[in-house]
Amino acid sequence: MPRSTVARTRARASVLAALTVTALVATGQPATAAAPPAAEPLNRAFDRAAQEYGVPRDLLAAVGYGESRLDGHAGLPSQANGYGVMHLASNPENRSLEKAAALTGEPAERLRRNTAANILGGAAVLRDHADRLGLDRAERRDVNAWYPAVARYSEAEGPAAALYADTVFTFLAQGLTATAPGGEQVRVPSRPVAPDKDEVSAAGVYAQSPDYPSGLWVPAYSGNFVVGRKATVDKVIIHTTQGSYAGSISWYQNPASKVSAHYTIRSSDGEVTQSVREKDTAWHAGSVNSSSVGIEHEGYVDNPAWYTEAMYRSSAALTQHLAARYSIPKNRSHIIGHSEAPGATHTDPGPNWDWNHYMQLIGGTPGTPGDSLTFPSYALQQSGSSGPQVTAVQQLLNAQGYAAGTADGIFGPTTKSATQAFQRARSLTADGAVGPKTWTALLSAGTTPALARGSSGDAVKRLQRSLTAALGTTVGVDGSFGPSTETAVRNYQTSRGLGVDGKVGPATWGALQAGR
Repeated sequence: MPRSTVARTRARASVLAALTVTALVATGQPATAAAPPAAEPLNRAFDRAAQEYGVPRDLLAAVGYGESRLDGHAGLPSQANGYGVMHLASNPENRSLEKAAALTGEPAERLRRNTAANILGGAAVLRDHADRLGLDRAERRDVNAWYPAVARYSEAEGPAAALYADTVFTFLAQGLTATAPGGEQVRVPSRPVAPDKDEVSAAGVYAQSPDYPSGLWVPAYSGNFVVGRKATVDKVIIHTTQGSYAGSISWYQNPASKVSAHYTIRSSDGEVTQSVREKDTAWHAGSVNSSSVGIEHEGYVDNPAWYTEAMYRSSAALTQHLAARYSIPKNRSHIIGHSEAPGATHTDPGPNWDWNHYMQLIGGTPGTPGDSLTFPSYALQQSGSSGPQVTAVQQLLNAQGYAAGTADGIFGPTTKSATQAFQRARSLTADGAVGPKTWTALLSAGTTPALARGSSGDAVKRLQRSLTAALGTTVGVDGSFGPSTETAVRNYQTSRGLGVDGKVGPATWGALQAGR
């Protein structure tokens, strides 16, 4: 619907309270700027698309930078199934890819993979939003008048849409010089901005995070997380969004996504937004959701430019806060990447994340990830074996009073002797090799409390590890006795001829600790 005359002349609010702004008509690239040479295809693509669809060139570049850091990722999709520099998306809530195809006549496949076509498609979609808002030619020359169209480009609503548009206008206010993957530089000069927020409601955008005072609060869709927890929080999981900051926050609000995170951190300045309460279970890391807090970091795992110092320091401050609140040890067994969670299929935060720097910032202890005992499967360990599973064997034997020596990950004579002593005590074949039966007995050793659905804690973790070894299939180790753990218990009880009730009492513990 066209905007009213009153709306068009309304006094404009500043994009951030910290910015002192004045009204300014900005037309994008300065009139005196020379056309980019032929060797600068990205700049030429922005210029051509801006001219063809009447979108301010610098606004178009700022949107692209915010979406992708000008990296098209060779046509590979983001987590929200968005493509290219302009993140043209194809998901149930955002059909900008299909809209761009209809507006430009370009096939969807070309829009996904060809950067020039993708930028043209992004400009077409932005212009379509401007037309639907009723912007006339004079208004389209004023970059500030485009704020509602940029908000609509996000395909988000309310606070998430305003966060998206505010990020773009912050780039315009501060200016940027971005280096694309091929080495080409794209510049956007800084300028005073006074965006016409018009119909975009900013109500609640700057609401304070309920759990972290320096963060914002933009809640996820209620169907993308679970209220409450079934386990004690003992981990922080570090993620990379595979998308933009505001776009990821919007994705948590999408009923089709089935994902969420407690916190998301912006690359450019470390801004923090909370989307799920810490007391609730976000869907971010599979088997450890219930026992962890998830922190998403804006960016892509293959591009180190996203991991800025501002982001590292902001994230470290948040992790310090969480560690103090939940008594989480500040080591690499409890501060882990998504890729290091048991059963993980993701690779984030990837090789470009500087773990040594991050652990130093939080005042933690560098080291290897994981809890050193949890693995998706347990392989045969014997004389001559080496690696983290040997270290786990040595730790377990030492904890039970069988002197395996230093936990150095090398299966030598001392480890073999300790294994044989343990096997004799459990009436197992004393061959000194750690196969499924010995693994099961080692992993389940300890106290034997009654466990059933709803139980949580370290005893449940011991149960889950020992079931993984006994059944030969991965049982998620999160310390929460939920439906999947109950199913595993029933399978174990059935296969061992025990009473099948899905609960763990003396008979089930006895069988596990005997290595059955």
